[in-house]
Amino acid sequence: MSRPVLHGILDAVGNTHLVELSGLLPHFPSRVFAKLEAFNPGGSVKDRSALSMLLGRIRNGELLPGRSTVVESSSGNLAIGMAQICRYFGLDFICVVDPKTTAQNLAILRAYGVTVEMVTEPDPDTGAYLPARLARVRELVALTPGAYWPDQYSNPLNPRAHLQTMREIDEALDGRVDYLFCSTGTGGTMTGCAQYIRERGLSTTLVGVDALGSVLFGGPSGPRLLPGHGAAVRPPLFDPTLADEVVLVSDLESIVGCRMLTNREAILAGGSSGAVTAALGKLADRIPAGSTCVLVFPDRGDRYLDTIYSDEWVRARFGDVSYLWNQTERTMAVGAC
Repeated sequence: MSRPVLHGILDAVGNTHLVELSGLLPHFPSRVFAKLEAFNPGGSVKDRSALSMLLGRIRNGELLPGRSTVVESSSGNLAIGMAQICRYFGLDFICVVDPKTTAQNLAILRAYGVTVEMVTEPDPDTGAYLPARLARVRELVALTPGAYWPDQYSNPLNPRAHLQTMREIDEALDGRVDYLFCSTGTGGTMTGCAQYIRERGLSTTLVGVDALGSVLFGGPSGPRLLPGHGAAVRPPLFDPTLADEVVLVSDLESIVGCRMLTNREAILAGGSSGAVTAALGKLADRIPAGSTCVLVFPDRGDRYLDTIYSDEWVRARFGDVSYLWNQTERTMAVGAC
């Protein structure tokens, strides 16, 4: 069946592929599906949030080419989604990033003509970059005529976009979604999916996947190497009670999860996707046989070639790659055997 002709690149946001992963955990007695958000035109789940937060203001004339400037803080994916929208409608965009933003993401932003502001020093009180990025956003908004800050961390239009994400999953599987695994950052995806689950009265168990060292679910703050997953400061949008289960995943487990996906499913995915893969392995022995599990994969791995998929980068931070790969893979898969 042929697909309809789209009227512009932004019409390609959403309706991403849901793919069954039959080789990921071969002995796991349940079905596993991946929602591949990398198939959004900007390459990530954040395209949905970006469009939700900007399109209404563009259509009603609040954001105009030559008169309006979008200013936002992002570790990368939301920035790219907004960059594409702003370029499409001729809007100026200033994005505040930090040193954890990957070189690939910075190159993409500059290709879209984005003005990139790099915060190089973390917040002195928390030791985290996010508060410093937000402080710089506030300065830029005050200094820039016609500035608009979407504020992905508190804007309800961020999670609202993911009512549709969950609707697509629900309809594709005819309402049979026993477990949904979502990585957490701003909380937009998890919050929107949780709202849909509750409104429809689904029996889905929502699993929040957080980074070790993130404070989102009340754990102690600690160092984290991978951007976009976890947070040093809990955003206003984030409600930890929405998750029925919480799984904490280390940077190394996320990396091994990514490489498992590539080796076993030929899926080149980003760090958050590796985290939800690792979380499935950790929770597998508690999932009843015959369940249907859905993993939301937020982005693709070509933006992490210099980090997650670089043996040199991994070895410099974690030691011998092959030993750690074998050890961690066995630990993650033990519940699925």
